[in-house]
Amino acid sequence: MSQLDHTPRPRTRSDGSRLLRRLLVALLGALAGLSLVPAAASAQDQVLTWTAGNPVDRYLSAPSTAVAGPATIIFDNSVAAGNTIGMPHTLTFDTSTPGYNHDVSLNIVANPFDAQGGRHEAQVTLTPGKYRYFCTIPGHGMMVGEFTVTGDDPGDPDPDTTAPAVTATVTGDQDADDNYVGSATVTLAATDDGSGVDTVEYSLDGGDWTAYTTPLTVSAPGEHTVAYRATDVAGNTADGSVDFTVVAEDVPDPDTTAPEVSATVTGEQDADEAYVGSATVTLAATDADSGVDTVEYSLDGGDWTAYTTPVVVSEPGEHTLAYRATDVAGNTADGSVTFTVVAEDTPDPDTTAPEVSATVTGEQDEDDAYVGSATVTVSATDADSGVDTVEYSLDGGDWTAYTAPVVVSTPGEHTVAYRATDVAGNTADGTVTFTVVAEDTPDPDTTAPEVTATVTGEQDEDDNYVGSATVTLAATDADSGVAMVEYSLDGGEFTHYHTPVVVSEPGEHTLAYRATDVAGNTADGTVSFTVVAEDTPDPDTTAPEVSATVTGDQDADDNYVGSATVTLAATDADSGVDTVEYSLDGGDWTAYTTPVVVSEPGEHTLAYRATDVAGNTADGTVSFTVVAEDTPDPDTTAPEVSATVTGEQDEDDAYVGSATVTLAATDADSGVDTVEYSLDGGDWTAYTTPVVVSEPGEHTLAYRASDVAGNTADGTVTFTVVEDVSEPGECSDTRATVVIGGVDTGVENVDTADGCLNDLIDEDGDHATHGAFVRHVGDVLRPLAADGVITQRELGAVLRAAVRSDVGRQ
Repeated sequence: MSQLDHTPRPRTRSDGSRLLRRLLVALLGALAGLSLVPAAASAQDQVLTWTAGNPVDRYLSAPSTAVAGPATIIFDNSVAAGNTIGMPHTLTFDTSTPGYNHDVSLNIVANPFDAQGGRHEAQVTLTPGKYRYFCTIPGHGMMVGEFTVTGDDPGDPDPDTTAPAVTATVTGDQDADDNYVGSATVTLAATDDGSGVDTVEYSLDGGDWTAYTTPLTVSAPGEHTVAYRATDVAGNTADGSVDFTVVAEDVPDPDTTAPEVSATVTGEQDADEAYVGSATVTLAATDADSGVDTVEYSLDGGDWTAYTTPVVVSEPGEHTLAYRATDVAGNTADGSVTFTVVAEDTPDPDTTAPEVSATVTGEQDEDDAYVGSATVTVSATDADSGVDTVEYSLDGGDWTAYTAPVVVSTPGEHTVAYRATDVAGNTADGTVTFTVVAEDTPDPDTTAPEVTATVTGEQDEDDNYVGSATVTLAATDADSGVAMVEYSLDGGEFTHYHTPVVVSEPGEHTLAYRATDVAGNTADGTVSFTVVAEDTPDPDTTAPEVSATVTGDQDADDNYVGSATVTLAATDADSGVDTVEYSLDGGDWTAYTTPVVVSEPGEHTLAYRATDVAGNTADGTVSFTVVAEDTPDPDTTAPEVSATVTGEQDEDDAYVGSATVTLAATDADSGVDTVEYSLDGGDWTAYTTPVVVSEPGEHTLAYRASDVAGNTADGTVTFTVVEDVSEPGECSDTRATVVIGGVDTGVENVDTADGCLNDLIDEDGDHATHGAFVRHVGDVLRPLAADGVITQRELGAVLRAAVRSDVGRQ
């Protein structure tokens, strides 16, 4: 099949009907997998959805099965789907690897700032078998998967009545009584061979049921029960519970040493060491004491962001990336790295006019008049975009394309105006004035011109021209003068010669040429030569270089006390490193992204390997021993926790429109475990971002923080919110510039007919999600940009600030 059109398909009322049918079938338990329609649905109803976001090592979601026949492919790499940093990805179907179907050619490139907002659709027809998909962007090689297509069965499948299989595993450091020291980690696993697992949930010690996404770490000392359950797509549920006891571990000496953190910038560089197209910043942090807690970065003064994957910067210009790492004890180390990104192969616009000149030649008398005729030769060059047209005008006449020297034989004074225009539209001009006097009638010109051809270019040992050959023609005539020069390549039509002829097609070539003088005499010739293709570089057969370094606190026997950190490094000078992996103590191979911390006491061997883009692999192993560290005294000191209320206040100190409550907690011993809040006596909620309260009235926000050892500190803050009584259209936010989430965009906060820009953006409003807020900003500002109230550059600056903000994330 040919390349598919993935222009978004408009939604219609029938889309809703089809969705309802799919939901009804799903309730009957007939469908297995994610983002799929039932096998019994009509072919047009089959919708397969992939989502991508910030990570470069996986798709956020993807289907696992489908039904043969027509299908709608949706590739969602939008802000709403989870892409908050503008990371580009592709959804590309493999059409070459053996063992997969190759009948669908699909290559969708998407990022949140493209014309579709990162959400694309395409129509395909699937056949039974397996399809493989991947991302083609360099460095995204781990984004790969496959899905199976079954035959189109028009009958309804049997309903799924079998519950999933669900298990729980408890791990951690245990004492002689099988108690878990410091913390226990509960890992849940669920499978379903029928309709597929839909949800996995857990409840800790009788608390609310919570969606299970990652292993649950329980650090509060005491007896605990984790109840768990799994539900499949058909609604069948299986449950269970697991009991265990956690005891406090001794509190170690306080960690007062900051982590070690560094940044490495990689990418293709030009002669000025600027990064061409994009630069990738990789951060690495280690801490031999309490361990690394967070690694963050801030690009060009923006918000601090949690570092999870290398940061790709593609915006041209100079950039500074600040970074910091904080260990569990709260010690912080920071740094910054500055680099420049330039656009790929985008030349500066050509604003320089060509160079153009005219030369008058011919026989002259003692008064410098030209006897019989004068020949005006115009020459033009342009080092940037190249010469497009050369023209002349004789004695104020029409402008005429210049193809050959202009011969003027009419006696009298003459002026030739000339001009040259390059491809970019820049023009240069000039004039030349001269006099022609009649000559005695000479003998007729019966002598042909002299014409020659010169071939230049890089040659190999067989005198073949490598890559291309350039043929330059030269013609002179001492009598009537050269009228025109022509050439014919490999038997083709004769063409006027203006500039050297470049021949790059590999093979033997013959260029015929001829020159004609004003009297009609012609001279010709030929030149033959061979062009060969440039050598293809030898394939990369050299494996990468890969090494491992083990760091940590060691005792007198070189054992690592408490934990050892293994850092891997790989380089490849040819095709580049594709993947780096490790296996600890014979376990599964795992993609290496950050240093590996090993804290289990005993002897360990870590095997590692690196594979380059060409498929060459290098490997190695490193062995070491970890011993337990002395048990510290228990942590009995509660954390420090505080609350700050901000917002616009009136003369009674009430908050106008909304109030924002920001919580802060620190713990110098075991470290902060949880921070929670309760608004006006409501349920306790995990604190992740500042709490925005916009309901008018008096409010009390209770808050508490617990450390890893289970100590808790709490407090309350009371405040009043009143309605914003600004008149519609009145500019209530009078700040000079547009500010979103604390980021000053530098864009003037202009007063429109409906209020100032900050009023229209409404960052303190009730936005369901971060993506909804970003779309809202675009919806209210794009019409203003179209009407000229703000510029497109200002629109882009505000949208980038909205994307980087935390508005809508709570």
